[in-house]
Amino acid sequence: MAEKRIEQIIQISAIVVLVIGCLMVLRPFLAAILSAAILCFSTWPVYEWFERNLRGQRWLAALVMTLLLILVLVLPLVIVALTYADKIPHLVEFVRDTFAGGLPGPPSWVASIPLVGDSLDSGWRELAGNQAKLAELLKRFLQPAREVLVYVSILIGQGTLQFTLIAFVGYFFYRDGVVLVGALHNALRRLAGEHTGRLLEIVGGTINGVVYGIVGTGIAQGVAAVMGYLIAGVPGALMLGFVTCFLSIVPAGPALIWVGAAGWLAYQDRPGWAVFMAIWGFFVISGIDNVVKPLLISRGSSLPFILVLLGVLGGVLAFGFVGIFLGPVLLAVGFNLVRNWAQAKGQA
Repeated sequence: MAEKRIEQIIQISAIVVLVIGCLMVLRPFLAAILSAAILCFSTWPVYEWFERNLRGQRWLAALVMTLLLILVLVLPLVIVALTYADKIPHLVEFVRDTFAGGLPGPPSWVASIPLVGDSLDSGWRELAGNQAKLAELLKRFLQPAREVLVYVSILIGQGTLQFTLIAFVGYFFYRDGVVLVGALHNALRRLAGEHTGRLLEIVGGTINGVVYGIVGTGIAQGVAAVMGYLIAGVPGALMLGFVTCFLSIVPAGPALIWVGAAGWLAYQDRPGWAVFMAIWGFFVISGIDNVVKPLLISRGSSLPFILVLLGVLGGVLAFGFVGIFLGPVLLAVGFNLVRNWAQAKGQA
């Protein structure tokens, strides 16, 4: 009896060591694997359509889906990276030329702003007439701005590599998805028993709801933003629209971009277009979040505000660029599983 117990302990220890070793090996790729699994699950109906129309050729359908992932995920990031590399030197040169001879005087319309116009106009004029104070202010903000630009460039490069890896891993998930799902069902049935079906239903519904909500809302806001920037004549409309698309996950994130665009238009002494950009941003770009997202997340459950914010910030810190997408999805799944478990306990 004692020998059998010792043998069981050795077997369990060996399995634990093996699992830990596998996790250590896969740790650098966990974010890509999880993201690929989530994307493949959410887009599985599209894969099945391709498989049916390609006469059951799984490898070919998986290849087509992988190319689509590259087209949708990797190519836009490459374009943004190239645009970013091209625009940043021009931006630096513009700032240098603008402040080389001192801060220009305020536009005439600044003084007409209700309530704060006079104070803004006087403060602007005081700063424009004081080179030392202007230099001190620029020095204070120059270093943080440089660090932000470097971090953004690293994040874009990291995102390109991660999404390329996601597309690569996704090919195998598409091709062998039926076998993998069968193995997952068997494993969960041994762990959760009769609750397996309900567990998978909660996880599947939550993933689809959150992914459709995040991706659908992001695409809609990104397209609306690009249209607004092009109409108003804002430079770098494509890059700004892509950034708006990703910031749509963060509550009030797109407003950071369109408010900045409206401010730039106002600074360029184009108050009419600045007003247009502000109206377009408030009612169209940010308004989409209140209309499209609830419709797309109808199959899942929306996260509380604080969990969305923590999901985005924690996801970026834990997984890098893809954490913007992966963090909220994982928190949504965990949140709904805990909520369902608590409701089941309460009914019992």
